[in-house]
Amino acid sequence: MNATNPSSRHIVRTVRGMPASDGAGVKLNRVIGQPALDMLDPFLMLDEFRSDQPGDYLAGFPDHPHRGFETVTYMLAGNMRHGDNQGNSGRLRAGSVQWMTAGRGIVHSEMPEQEDGLMWGFQLWVNLPARDKMTAPRYQDIAPERVPQLHPADGVELRLLTGRIGETSGPVADVATEPLYVDVRLEAGAQWTAELPERHNAFVYVYDGEATVGDGAQTHPVARGELGVLSHGAQVRLSAAAGAKLILVAGRPLNEPVAKYGPFVMNTQEQILTAIRDYQAGRFT
Repeated sequence: MNATNPSSRHIVRTVRGMPASDGAGVKLNRVIGQPALDMLDPFLMLDEFRSDQPGDYLAGFPDHPHRGFETVTYMLAGNMRHGDNQGNSGRLRAGSVQWMTAGRGIVHSEMPEQEDGLMWGFQLWVNLPARDKMTAPRYQDIAPERVPQLHPADGVELRLLTGRIGETSGPVADVATEPLYVDVRLEAGAQWTAELPERHNAFVYVYDGEATVGDGAQTHPVARGELGVLSHGAQVRLSAAAGAKLILVAGRPLNEPVAKYGPFVMNTQEQILTAIRDYQAGRFT
C-alpha cells in the first residue's frame, strides 16, 4: 500500500483551455479566464499561444492599455518586440520573460518580429493587491541567459523565472504576490518534488507530453493542454513515465474583491469607471 504524504499537494480539478482570440486577432488557447476557470487568486488569466501559421499571430498585440495588475510573457519559441509609453522596449525570444507591472496605467504593444515559423509561449495575468494597484508602472525584461537552469535530480531540468528553489532565486524580483514560476522538463521516468509555500494557490500546466502529479494514493495524470489546480500543501511531486514539459506556478492569494473589465482589473466597479475615464482622457502617461 502506498502511503500519501499529508503535506503533499494533489490535483483537485483539471481544466482544458478553450480557443480564443486577442489583440488584433492572435489565435490562442485560454486556460484561466474562461468559464471553466474564471480565476485562481491571484492569477487572472493564462493564455498559451502556439502556431506555425503566420496568419494566426502576425497581427500581434498593437497598443492597448492596462491598469491594476501585472502581465507576464514567457517565450518558448519565436520573436516579439515589446514597447510601451513609459519608454521601455524589449525583445522577447525563446527562453526570455517579460514581467510588466501596469500599476496605475500603461499602454504597450507586443508585435511579432518574424514573418513565419513557430510562435509559442504563455501570457499570465497576476493581480495586484489594492494598495499597489495605483503604483508606478514597472518593466522587467529578462534575457534567456539570466534565467537560472537547475538540475535537481536525474532527468530533471528547471528554468526558474521567479521565486526560490533551494538557494537559487529567479531573476524577476519584488513581486507583491511572492510567486513561484518554473518551467519543468522531465525526461522519461524522471521525478521531482517541489517545495512550495503551503498556503499559496498553485497550478501545473502541461505543454508537452503527460505528467503525473501527487504521490501515494493521490496521483493524477495531467495531459498536454490540461491545467491541474493543486490542493494546499508544502510540496508537490511531479513525474513522467514518457517525458513531459510543464509550468508550475504558485502565488499568494489576495482574498480581495475583484472587478474586471477588459484590460482593467480593480476592486470596485467605480474604480473601473475611473480607469476608463482616465484612459480616454490620456492620463495613462
